Amino acid sequence: MFEYKKIMNERELQAPIPTPDPAKFPHSDEVPEGCKVIDGLKDDWGYYVDIHTDVVYAERSRGFAYTGQEKMSLKMIILEPRVHFGASEEEQKVERKWPCVAYIQGSAFHEQWMWNNISRHIRLAEKGYVVAIIQYRPSEVAPFPAQMQDAKTAIRFLKKNAEEYHIDVEHMAVAGDSSGGHTALMAGFTGDSTPDTDLYNEYSAKVNCIVDCYGPTVFSLMNYYESSQNHYHPDSPEGYEIGHKNVLENLELAAETIPMNYLSEDKTTPPTLIIHGSRDMLVPFNQSCQLYNYMKKMGKDVTFYKLNDANHGCLGFDNDTVLGIVLEFLKENI
Repeated sequence: MFEYKKIMNERELQAPIPTPDPAKFPHSDEVPEGCKVIDGLKDDWGYYVDIHTDVVYAERSRGFAYTGQEKMSLKMIILEPRVHFGASEEEQKVERKWPCVAYIQGSAFHEQWMWNNISRHIRLAEKGYVVAIIQYRPSEVAPFPAQMQDAKTAIRFLKKNAEEYHIDVEHMAVAGDSSGGHTALMAGFTGDSTPDTDLYNEYSAKVNCIVDCYGPTVFSLMNYYESSQNHYHPDSPEGYEIGHKNVLENLELAAETIPMNYLSEDKTTPPTLIIHGSRDMLVPFNQSCQLYNYMKKMGKDVTFYKLNDANHGCLGFDNDTVLGIVLEFLKENI
């Protein structure tokens, strides 16, 4: 049996030691035989992260696939940095405003799983960015331009509620992967221009920069390059996005979804980062080439990284190199 009473008899009862600074709490010199001591460690992962779930930012009509006035609540997950518990009292009291990345999760324009890339988002939040993961209406509920309209409404909501989530509204980006990348481009390129909605329109939907990860850009060209699926059938993701229609039989309708068609030489475009894998089996790599070449032709600020042998968001995306590319771009442009 453990002889705790012997210790109680040998030592005096200690009074609590109040301290505002955990780093100045008394150091224990006790080292049992065989205990391994490590010196000089620091907390270098970054900030702690608070996660706000199920934040409702809008109520939308369910659109063309439904009858009546049935509504759906659009939500977001907000990751907010905060200082470590071990920070000094002075650091804890500092009022902070964090730059914000509004992120649209890819889902082939269908219902999103909002937690899909949460490990990436946490790493970004640890570096001092509020990350808001935005839900949009699925294409079965409402086709284009509903997704980009929802994204712009969400950006305005974040600006409206900046004080609650400690957001610096002067430093905001929009980002996304796959169909979310397409939506991020559309929202970032159009800003306060149409297609749009009136909700929270006292705030601007404009952002400082855009991050597009392997987003589709020209639906009608996708099957002219290697792909693992059909992109023009009505039941395809792209077919649903234009209203459950055949893309190649509705080229004018599909042209409305091309982000490049919303650019002009005399209109300012946020600096844009494109990242795409060379073996992408769902969104052909050429889709980003079309975007990059057109933006360069238009004289826009665009940076393009080709990840050799990476596939659709895997086999080369989850590493410090790619995270560093994104962080450096945000540091320079947000």
